[in-house]
Amino acid sequence: MSGSGALSSGLLPVSLLASAYEPLFRHLRADETWERTVREAAARGPVVYVLRSASLVDLLALAHLARRLRLPPITYANELDAWVRPRGVRAETPLKTRLAEAFARGESAVLFLRQRPSVLERATVAHRGRAEDDGPLRVLLDGTAARGFTPTLVPQVFVWSQRPERLGFSALDVVFGPVESPGDLRAGAQFLLNYKNGTVRAGEPLDLAAFRGAEPDAPPRRLAVALLRRLEHERRAILGPVQKPYDRVREEVLRSPKLRAVMDEMAGGDRGKRVELEERARGMLVALEATPEAGVLRGLESLAGALSDQVYAGIDVDLPGLERVREAARRGTVVFLPSHKSHVDYLLLSFVLRRNALQVPLVAAGDNLAFFPVGPLFRRAGAFFIRRKFKGDKLYAVVVDAYVRRLLRDGWAIEFFLEGGRSRTGKLLPPQLGLLNMVVDAALGVEGRSVTFVPISIGYERLMEGAAYARELSGAQKEREDARGLLELRRVLVQKYGRANVQVGECIELEPLLAELGAERGTITPAKRRNAVLRLAHRVMAEINRVTAVTPGALVATVLLTHRGRGIALRDVLAHAARLVVRLRELGARLGPTLVGPHGDLHEEGIREALHLFERAGLVLPHVPGDTLTAAAKRRPSAHRGDDVIYRIPDEKRIVLDYAKNTVVHFFVPRALVAVALFAGEGPPLRSAVRERVLALSRLFKHEFIFRADAPFERIFDETVAAMVGAGELTDDGERLAPGPGSLGLDGRAWLTFHAALVRNFLESYRVAARAVRLVATGPIAETALSARALTVGEQMYLGGEIDRPEAVSRHVLDNAWSAFLDLRWIRRREGKISLEGLHAERPEGLEEEVTQFLRRRALDVAF
Repeated sequence: MSGSGALSSGLLPVSLLASAYEPLFRHLRADETWERTVREAAARGPVVYVLRSASLVDLLALAHLARRLRLPPITYANELDAWVRPRGVRAETPLKTRLAEAFARGESAVLFLRQRPSVLERATVAHRGRAEDDGPLRVLLDGTAARGFTPTLVPQVFVWSQRPERLGFSALDVVFGPVESPGDLRAGAQFLLNYKNGTVRAGEPLDLAAFRGAEPDAPPRRLAVALLRRLEHERRAILGPVQKPYDRVREEVLRSPKLRAVMDEMAGGDRGKRVELEERARGMLVALEATPEAGVLRGLESLAGALSDQVYAGIDVDLPGLERVREAARRGTVVFLPSHKSHVDYLLLSFVLRRNALQVPLVAAGDNLAFFPVGPLFRRAGAFFIRRKFKGDKLYAVVVDAYVRRLLRDGWAIEFFLEGGRSRTGKLLPPQLGLLNMVVDAALGVEGRSVTFVPISIGYERLMEGAAYARELSGAQKEREDARGLLELRRVLVQKYGRANVQVGECIELEPLLAELGAERGTITPAKRRNAVLRLAHRVMAEINRVTAVTPGALVATVLLTHRGRGIALRDVLAHAARLVVRLRELGARLGPTLVGPHGDLHEEGIREALHLFERAGLVLPHVPGDTLTAAAKRRPSAHRGDDVIYRIPDEKRIVLDYAKNTVVHFFVPRALVAVALFAGEGPPLRSAVRERVLALSRLFKHEFIFRADAPFERIFDETVAAMVGAGELTDDGERLAPGPGSLGLDGRAWLTFHAALVRNFLESYRVAARAVRLVATGPIAETALSARALTVGEQMYLGGEIDRPEAVSRHVLDNAWSAFLDLRWIRRREGKISLEGLHAERPEGLEEEVTQFLRRRALDVAF
C-alpha cells in the first residue's frame, strides 16, 4: 500500500485538515539523513516513531512527511489515536490486534512516551509531562503484535523553537505548558511563529528484536528509559543543555574548588581581602560570561541568511562532516576549533550549525570585540570575552579556567580559534596553546562526559577584510575595532565576495588521544598532559589543512601568481587550472562543488566566474585583442567572450591575491621545497644533497608552514619524492634526482618550476629580512624599528630588480623570518632589540647568502 494512497483514504481527520496544514508543513526540513534512517528502518519491518511528549502538531507533521515522501502511513498514535485511526476500525479494538493488523498492512505507528500534563500538574514537579501507561510498550515487548515482523523504534525530535530548555518554570509554563512539553496552545503558537524554520531529526533507531534478545525480561519502563535517553541525546545535540539563570552560573563558578583555593592563598588568611577577591572574581565573570538569548540568535540567523544571499553567491557545507559532529554531540560535549580568517567566521559557523539543527556553541572572543554596540549583541549571541593577555593576573586566569570548566560540565558546546587571531596571509597561523590548555584541563576534570574536538575549515573566495589586511602587511598599523568601524560596513557589503565554505575534519576524542600517550584521565602526569595538548593542537591544524576546500578563486590566484609572464591568456588559465585539479585530486584535496563538474573534471564556468569576481574588485585587469597599451580600452572585456583575453595583475594587488593562493599552498609545499632544493645546487643534484637542503628549508620555514608531525623527516621526504616520481615530475635512480618526463601536458622541469614558484615570494621575503638585519651590524636595533626599515629595504630591492615579487614585502612574513633566524641562532633578541649572532656578527652578508642560495634564477627559465 502506498503512503499517499493510504493517507488520503484511511487517515480521514488528517486528510480533511490537509488543505489547512499542507502549505505550512511544506517548509518542514527533513534532510536526507532523516529520510534514509526511516526508509532503512521501513525496509527491515514496521516503523514505530517515538516522541517524548504527546503533541498534535508533531503528529500532523509526521503524517505530512509520510505523505510527502511516500513512506508507510501512520495509523496508530497513543493518546491522539482518534486523529489517525482508519475508518472502520473501532476504538475498542484491542491494542495488540490494532498493531498486528497495521504492521501486516505495512503501516506505521506513533508512540508518545509522556502524556501532556494537566494545568495542576504543570505547577508541580510533574510539569514536564506524566509517564505514559505501559500498554503500548508492553504490547511491543510481548512481540505477538509483530507476528513475525521486526519493529524498529525511531526516536523523533521536532524543533519548532530553538529556545533551549530553562531550569525551573514560570507562570506561563503553568498555563501553557513548558517549552519542552507544551500544551496545545503553546505548541500551536510555537509552530505558527516558526513553521518556516521547523526541523525534524531522527535519533539512533532501536531494534526491538535486538533489545528483547539482550534483555528478555526487561520491564516496559526499561525500554522507555532507553528511548528517552536517545531522544534526550538528540535534543541536546540540537538545543544544548538546560539553561540556568546567569547569577546561578556565576555562583557555581565561584564555588569551584580550584578558584576557592587560589583566592584563599592570595588572601593569606585575611577575611576582608578574601571578600574583596571574591567580588573581583564576580566582576570578572560578569565581564566574561556569555548570556545567550534565543531571540538574538534567531535575529542573527536571519541577518546571516540575508548576508549570504546579498554578499555571497552561496555557502558550501560539508554535510557528512556535520553528521559526524552530531554523533559526537549525542555522546558528550563538542569543542569546535575553526580556522580564523575573518570576523565573519563567528557568524557563518553559527548560521550553518543552526540551519542544520545543531547546538550553536558559546564562542570565546577577544575582549577587543566587547565594544558597544557589538559587545552586548555578541554576548547575547553566545560570545564570552577573554582578555588578549592576562599573564601575571593569577586570579583572572583561574576565573577563566573555572568558567570554561563549568561550561563543559554543563554540556555547552564551545568554540574558539586555535590560531588566536585572524590570519592575514591566508595560511594557518601556528597554534596558540593557552586556551586549549585550559579546555583540556577542564575536560580532564569532568568525569563521565566525552569531550570531542572538531577541526573546522572556513574559507572564502574573496575576503571582506582583504584590503585592510593588505594595508597591514604593507606596514600600516592594525586599526582597533570600535563603533566607527561599523560605518565602513555599508561600503563593504555592497560588493560581492563569491562563495564561502565550511568543511569539517575528523573529530578527535580526548580519551583515545590520551591512550596513544599511555595516559589515563585520572592519573595523567603534567608532562603527558603537555604532550597531549601539543599533539592535539598539531592534529587539529593538520586536519584543518587537509579538509580545506579548493575553490575556483584560490585556483585562479595560484595560476596567476605563479605565471612568469606579465599576463596570461584565459585559455592558458583554463589549461593549467585543469592540470592542477587533477594534481590536487591526487593529493587528496577537497575540490569545491563549483570547481569541478559531476565527473570530477574542471568546471570552466567556475574559473570564469572567479576571474570576473577578481576583475570587478580591481584585482586583475583584462586586456582584449584590439586594445593598445597606451590608449583607453576600446572594447569592454565582458563583451568579449574569446579565450584570448589576457589577464594581468597590478603590482599593488598581488598581495591581496596572494591571500587566496595561500589558502591552498599547503597542498604543494612538500613538493615545492623539493623543487627549490633541486634547483639550488650546482651540477647534477645528488639525492642526499637535495634531502639536506629540504631539511634546511623546513627549519627555515618552521614558522611559515604547518608541516606533518605524524612521521620523521626522512620518511616524509622519501614519500614526497616517490609521489613526484609517480607524477612524472622527477626521476630518481637512488643516487641523483632530475626533472622527470612530465605529465598532463607539462614536462617535469615545468612542473618543478611551478612548485618552486609557489614559495618564491616567501624566499624573497626572507632574503629581504636577511638584508635588513645587516642594518644592525653597527649595533642592536629595536625590533619594531627593524620591521619598519625592512619594509623600506624590500621596496627598494623590488624596484631595483633584486627580487621579483612585490608580495614578498610583507610585514607578517618578515616577522616569521625574525622568528626563524632566532631559532637558527643567526640573530639574538635582548630587551626587545635585535643583534647579529655568531659568525654572522663578523660577516653580516653571510646571513643573506644563507637564503639566496635557494633563489637560483635558472629555476625560472621555464613557464607553464
